[in-house]
Amino acid sequence: MKRGLCTEDHERYRDTVREFLARTVVPHLQDWDDRHLVDREALRAAARTGVYALAVPEQYGGAGETDYRYRLVVKEETARVHATSFAVTLGLQDDIVLHYLLNLCTEEQKRRWLPGFATGDLLGAIAMTEPGAGSDLQGTTTAVRNGENWILNGHKTFISSGTSADIAVVAARTDAAAGKRGLSLFVVERGMAGFTSGAPLRKLGLHGQDTAELHFDDVVVPQANLLGVEGHGLFHLFDNLVPERVGVIAETAARARVIFEETLRYTKERRAFGRAIADFQHTRLELAEMATELDVAETYVDRTILAYNAGELTAVDAAKGKWYLSELQKRVVDRCLQLHGGYGLHDGVPGRARLRRHPHPHHLRGDHRDHEGDHRPRSRRLTVERWPSVKRWRGGRGASAWPPRPRRSRGTGRCGSWSARSAPPRRASRGAGSTIRLPN
Repeated sequence: MKRGLCTEDHERYRDTVREFLARTVVPHLQDWDDRHLVDREALRAAARTGVYALAVPEQYGGAGETDYRYRLVVKEETARVHATSFAVTLGLQDDIVLHYLLNLCTEEQKRRWLPGFATGDLLGAIAMTEPGAGSDLQGTTTAVRNGENWILNGHKTFISSGTSADIAVVAARTDAAAGKRGLSLFVVERGMAGFTSGAPLRKLGLHGQDTAELHFDDVVVPQANLLGVEGHGLFHLFDNLVPERVGVIAETAARARVIFEETLRYTKERRAFGRAIADFQHTRLELAEMATELDVAETYVDRTILAYNAGELTAVDAAKGKWYLSELQKRVVDRCLQLHGGYGLHDGVPGRARLRRHPHPHHLRGDHRDHEGDHRPRSRRLTVERWPSVKRWRGGRGASAWPPRPRRSRGTGRCGSWSARSAPPRRASRGAGSTIRLPN
């Protein structure tokens, strides 16, 4: 299905992005994976080319381009060349860090940090996750006022770009008795005494994107580095979730599409039993289902981006998209690995090497099932209250037998209702010596 979201200007920009990636990014992907770090010069080159930091206002050295379709083009093209670590690094800066700086900084703070951000000389990180507590921000990192400064102590973990970041937006508790109003945000700069980061963590995927632990030992943070309003840190975090979720929506849709198209080509080339495996009915059904899901999902992506450009995208709609597209990419990756057969588990095969660059997205930026699912339990509760039989069926002892549990179809290997043709043969009750008649 042809998409009509992008204009001729966006397609010309796509050519620029492709040329940049082929020249500056693709030759270095393996080296970045080995070093667990994207080279800073590649980010500076991306800024010079217009691939990065487009939304920085002109007065701070950027292009001031807020049309998210340009960001979509970058995400689609980085997915096409499987530069996932590079794409996630760009996404962290453009979809998350930049919006904290634009929305919460004072004019003086913007003049300090945005010019360096626009050139790629300054990278940021968002330090929320506490050891053992995940995204529970009632954590242990604290900031205590000391005159015109704050004394910061604590520990953050799983921080994207934690090794390379020049500044970190740190969520710290400033008032233990204030509950949700006791959290504040601070910009901690590299070089402040007591601020250290560990070596990049070894992950199952995203090897080229540095993730590290951050340590704060009596770090003196000036009042001028308080971001936003004291005590409103939790609300500031919530207010900046929408652009982050839009980034996840665009990234996951692009990756799922690329993985599907490469698997489609592979099934046409791989042969078994004298023909391409794409000719088998089960394979055709798998491919058709994935193609349909992707077409429908991209319609939601397009609507999301248009609503975001118009300033009309709600947090709920963004959460729906993140949940659905994250689940879709997970399904597509798993099904495509199955269609690769044993080669899907072999590191030495190019297709497998490409597939392993794409992590399950709900492992990034918070588990969507816990953080994005608030709109879904409400609808489930409504269903149970309106149709009590559903509640009885979902119950434990004494539950209703409706609806019947689907039997496994021997014909397709998938769950569903089974017909006489796919049902297993029954033993005839003709006494001893009787034969079993198999279906044709």
